[in-house]
Amino acid sequence: MTPLPDQPDPWIFLQNHTSARIARGRTGHSLPTRALLDFQLDHARARDAVYSELERDELLERLQAVHQPVLLLHSRAENRQQYLQRPDYGRKLAEKSRESLTGFEDLTGFDLCIVIADGLSATAINRHAVTVVSRLGEEVSKLGWSLAPLCLVEQGRVAIGDEIAHALKADMVVVLIGERPGLTSPDSLGAYLTFRPQPGLTDESRNCISNIRPEGFPYEAAVQKLLYLLTEMKARRLSGVQLKDEFDDNLLTP
Repeated sequence: MTPLPDQPDPWIFLQNHTSARIARGRTGHSLPTRALLDFQLDHARARDAVYSELERDELLERLQAVHQPVLLLHSRAENRQQYLQRPDYGRKLAEKSRESLTGFEDLTGFDLCIVIADGLSATAINRHAVTVVSRLGEEVSKLGWSLAPLCLVEQGRVAIGDEIAHALKADMVVVLIGERPGLTSPDSLGAYLTFRPQPGLTDESRNCISNIRPEGFPYEAAVQKLLYLLTEMKARRLSGVQLKDEFDDNLLTP
């Protein structure tokens, strides 16, 4: 049987503008072999990202060069399998980590706490978190805000930042976390911001910036948006659905 030729897709020009899976062509009713192999490779990369691990020693060294102290914490999830099966464990600190924060009880509090958690893609943290923390720290310093100890959390989810920031008496928290991997974005970094964080808050209390990475929302633009939201939170004393994002994205510097 003569094999069917690949049929070019009329929308192929769109590939110049997006990494999304579009205009892959077809052979009969199926994808061309190359497109199928690309799909399988991207799927494997996404799965690998879910099971990736923090490059803990290197991250600690790089973060300590940016700001000290840096606290290494752990959620109640003892391993990756438990983390994936019990999302509630990833939202709470392990007892030992909770006790390690009690030494800060006598402090008067901070303006901002930055929490870094592996989430569903430690790959994203390994690649992008230090750069974002460094740039955000520089801008926060210019405003004269006090910054709590940086917190690096293993097997953590977004809500764990509320418990940490509340224990450190921080007015605001930014949780940098590895987002659920996509087929073309296994290393997407998300940022979740909350005013007056405390255990038990849910998603309507948070603002979110997604897809922080060079191929998505560039570092500099993301830091500008973070700084805008944090400034508005501090001035209006609220966050989440009550805080409307009125920033002009045309002013962002890529």
